[in-house]
Amino acid sequence: MLATPLVEKLKLFYPNATIDFLVRKGNESLLENHPLLRNVIVFDKKNGKYKNLVSLIRTIRQHKYDYVINAQRFFASGLMTVMSGAKQTIGFDKNPLSAFFSKKVPHHISANAIGDHEVKRNLSLIAHLTDDALIRPKLYPSKADFEKVKTSGPYICIAPASVWFTKQYPKERWIDFINVVPKDYTIYLMGAKSDIPLCDEIHSLLTTHYSQIINLAGQLSFLESAALMKNASMNYVNDSAPLHFASAVNAPVTAVFCSTVPAFGFGPLSDQSFIVETKMELTCRPCGLHGKKECPLGHFHCSIIESNDLLATLHKSEGSPL
Repeated sequence: MLATPLVEKLKLFYPNATIDFLVRKGNESLLENHPLLRNVIVFDKKNGKYKNLVSLIRTIRQHKYDYVINAQRFFASGLMTVMSGAKQTIGFDKNPLSAFFSKKVPHHISANAIGDHEVKRNLSLIAHLTDDALIRPKLYPSKADFEKVKTSGPYICIAPASVWFTKQYPKERWIDFINVVPKDYTIYLMGAKSDIPLCDEIHSLLTTHYSQIINLAGQLSFLESAALMKNASMNYVNDSAPLHFASAVNAPVTAVFCSTVPAFGFGPLSDQSFIVETKMELTCRPCGLHGKKECPLGHFHCSIIESNDLLATLHKSEGSPL
């Protein structure tokens, strides 16, 4: 999702350009209905990775691209870039094969306040072809996607899960927050199939009786999820993929950062964006770029964020007094 601004900007500057997008298998549905792309090419890494890699390189070479732009920093994507046969190859200097690119661009991640957003870092790959203006990620849910999630009355979405434990606001705290949400909001719990147990547990432990709680984990596609988030009064997410769904449809979003920090460059970009973090001064935070399976110190103090801090962003979004 954070590479989609490359497509938007290239089409803005070169409206007649033909653009293809290569993704890892499992992510291709994100780009359904994308009006600016000719093809979405899928790399299956799980079933015959090296055989598929060779086949992909052959496919890429057959297209005879003018430019291959690599927003990844891994060997496989570097090899595809180098072997592409493109007239120009562009990628980050952190890619292990960057020495063989036509142009390599610095990629810096910082934990301090001056760190660039990952979108800006990605756009730096084509700054010499376009400009240095920031463009938001963009997804294109279809009319059918919006119809699938059509609802009435005000609602909020909560995506409580994350792949990494220390990126995930604890379920007990999600429950505390949901129990103080005003009664006129419907609450949708969202996530992948793997998140069903967590969402089921949150739902079963709730004590509130006046808000309608609907568990949609595992029931929506990526674009259906984005469509639901688009019209929510607020979306509550961790530092994880649903945060970027919100940015890609300009949906109101509150991002909860536990062990990671917004300065890494993966914060929300919607017009109505809020970030909530612990108010504790912690020398151990951030403990890593991607989060960890458990708190290295065992206390997980970075997850101590009050429910009222989350609720305040809903009031701000709705223009209500706190």
